[in-house]
Amino acid sequence: MNVRDWLDNLSARERNLVYVAGGLLAIALVYLVLVMPFQVSGKKMAARVQQKSADLAWMQASAPQAMAAAGMAQAAGGESLVVLVARTAREAGLGESLRDQSPDGSAGLRLRIEAASFDTLVTWLGSLQQQYGVTIESATIDAAAPGLVNATLSLKQAGAAG
Repeated sequence: MNVRDWLDNLSARERNLVYVAGGLLAIALVYLVLVMPFQVSGKKMAARVQQKSADLAWMQASAPQAMAAAGMAQAAGGESLVVLVARTAREAGLGESLRDQSPDGSAGLRLRIEAASFDTLVTWLGSLQQQYGVTIESATIDAAAPGLVNATLSLKQAGAAG
């Protein structure tokens, strides 16, 4: 006995119920096979985009520290260490105290600072290191007067081999 014979043997009411149930089953099957996978993958993609955006924001926030730690920070405009030190010393208020600058190797610089405010000097050196990746190879700091110091410094450009 096939399905057609079976349907013919049902009453009209039962036949209508079978058709409605079959239609509902077909709609459920279309939903499960076609619609639901797209909804699930769309939600997964949206969650992935949100996670990747959060990762990008974290990386952008962490990039300066990572570059400084790796010694990769670059001087603004690609300026030489001599120019960078002279410019930033003037900006920090140490221009009058900066006495001698002489190259020390290919990426190094020796300099003498006289009668400079200790606090200003330390702040300036910290700024050079954090913003430009300049490292302090050696430093000799002596008291000159209350609050003032004389310093002999040896600095090295970021990422330079010693």
